[in-house]
Amino acid sequence: MDRTLLKGLVLLETLLRARKPCGVTELSNELGLVKSNVHRLLQTLVHCGYVLQDPATGQYSCTLKVWQLGAMVNHERDMKALARPYLQGLASRTQETVHLSVLSGSEVVYVDKIDSSHPIGTYTTVGGRAPAYAVSTGKAMLSTLTDEEVAKLCTPMHQFTDRTLAFDDLIGELRRIRQQGYATNRGEWNDGVGGVAAPIFDASGRCCGAIGLSGPLERLKPAILKQLTPWVVQGAASLSKQLGFGEPEPIALDMDEAV
Repeated sequence: MDRTLLKGLVLLETLLRARKPCGVTELSNELGLVKSNVHRLLQTLVHCGYVLQDPATGQYSCTLKVWQLGAMVNHERDMKALARPYLQGLASRTQETVHLSVLSGSEVVYVDKIDSSHPIGTYTTVGGRAPAYAVSTGKAMLSTLTDEEVAKLCTPMHQFTDRTLAFDDLIGELRRIRQQGYATNRGEWNDGVGGVAAPIFDASGRCCGAIGLSGPLERLKPAILKQLTPWVVQGAASLSKQLGFGEPEPIALDMDEAV
């Protein structure tokens, strides 16, 4: 256990509970730590933006960054609760594994999922991760970023299968995804596994996740994927609207590309 980190977290919690600015001596007495230790911890928290020191009084208080972190957690939980009916509806209509994913750096994190009703499906776990540039939910979310932002997140790129895209090809595909409103995966992370996904937007217009489905490419043939893609797009658009995003614009689906 990292005792320095533990002390810093306990100090931050103490400041939060105090609900008022506190000085080094007060915090030292409260925590049973020497003043020099408390001062060093506070300066680290100030440097990281979690604590602010009043130059007039020398006292410390928490900044809104702490609240922002909590708000992010609550938002994810709210989105998961709101998304569940759409996931259930999509799973019922397609009989495939469906996912709710969020972007975490260069990876997607599976926030929620419903397994396929078929004997053979795709294996993922809630809390599991996948390379964003090699799965459909990841590419759907990456398509909402600039090319520069994608480059910072996704380079260097690992070749998982023969179908994993190189960076220049990824950038070209992300541009197509922006136009068509959905992304596909053609065995780019796991051989023989593919899917389709669409991004989710919140009230600010920010992409906050993606809804997608996946399954064996042997079952998700072009004609089948052509039937399933509009349901995925509509599910993501409906959830976006419920999260406060503006009225979804009609999305022109080039179904010949949904392979």
